[in-house]
Amino acid sequence: MTGTAEDPARSGESEEPKIVHIIFIALIAIAFTAGYIVFYELLINAVWFDNDYTGANRWLIPAGVMIFSLLVGLCRKYLHAPTMIDGGFVESMKGSGKKVDYRTFPAALLSSLLSLLSGASVGPEGAISILVSDITSFIQEKFRIARESADETLGFNVAALASAYNGIIGSVLFTGVFATEFQVGGKRGALKFLTWNLLAGSIGYLFFLLLGLPPFAHSILFPPIGELHLGYVLYAIVFGIIGALLAVFTGLSMQAMGRIVDRTFKDQIILPILAAGVVIAFVGYFVPDLLFSGQDQIHTIIADPVAFGAAMLLGMAVAKILLLALSFRSGFIGGPVFPLLFSCTMIGLAINLVFPAVPVSICVLCIEAAAFALALGAPLTAILLVVVIGTADPTMSVLLALSAVTAMILGEGIKRRRDVQSTQ
Repeated sequence: MTGTAEDPARSGESEEPKIVHIIFIALIAIAFTAGYIVFYELLINAVWFDNDYTGANRWLIPAGVMIFSLLVGLCRKYLHAPTMIDGGFVESMKGSGKKVDYRTFPAALLSSLLSLLSGASVGPEGAISILVSDITSFIQEKFRIARESADETLGFNVAALASAYNGIIGSVLFTGVFATEFQVGGKRGALKFLTWNLLAGSIGYLFFLLLGLPPFAHSILFPPIGELHLGYVLYAIVFGIIGALLAVFTGLSMQAMGRIVDRTFKDQIILPILAAGVVIAFVGYFVPDLLFSGQDQIHTIIADPVAFGAAMLLGMAVAKILLLALSFRSGFIGGPVFPLLFSCTMIGLAINLVFPAVPVSICVLCIEAAAFALALGAPLTAILLVVVIGTADPTMSVLLALSAVTAMILGEGIKRRRDVQSTQ
């Protein structure tokens, strides 16, 4: 009898994740993500895009924005839905940036769908990161997996996100590269975590592929540039600077908008969301292409940028970033990837209209690579993301690397200048 009793000292210990656990969480994460994306697209098409009545009655744009904004505020006030208010670009890719509490999952699910329907400048990837993290936390607690080790917990969570992100982006390597660069790079057991990410990411990628669900890969198609010329190298460096400045502008906008909201509304919860809804409704009424994440509107603009003109495209790029900052800091749930992608593309198209001799693919993709490299602090991830979404050929990949490096060098210089100024 002495050999069968459970040791009380070990009864509360958690189990180190095994490959079977990684496969299990990968399947759960990608199944949920696929269902979420399909349901969200059905909702937004039914309410906005495929609704003839909405299209024929323009006044429904501000009315719908305000109704959904109010519902988001109610979710936050009474259901305690999480937000992106205190997080940044990278935090939105990992979750809310706070300790995960899976009990808020219903509120987060409802608030995220309402945020995406409201017209706020946010994408679905931020909501997915929060919701998948909640699911992962629940599974860890119920099955006592990796609850005692912070590194094991992080590795398990990132594996779940790898499955989700790799599926919707359409790259088997995306989250593995991102996690290696930022989340687990240099940590003890990093090789093990990378193995988990590659396994879970492969499962997510294959899941989307087998179901025939369209990923974000190949969503921005431009003609290849062919041979590499010295002029293209100079273009890549210039666009790297432009992309870096856009990333800096995005960060400054987030900070400034956060201060404005804090000073204006203090501890109010619903009012800042309603105020943001008023701004979104006003802008959306006159420029509907600035509503939502921009992932659908971007195709219409790429098809005929001349119809908008360079000045309008630049104005839309700036407005999209400001709406992104307003949406984040007022309490909407979502991600920044597609709004930033939208702004990068608008600037690239505007430059191509002014300087038509510069290939449009270089204008757009190099700015995107630079902006994401600095915003994420992960240049390899940024290059891979742009290669997948923009289907860059080997020649273009060289230019993307140059743009990303330029952005990182410029960003480091700006950071050092700020550090020196702060010490004086």
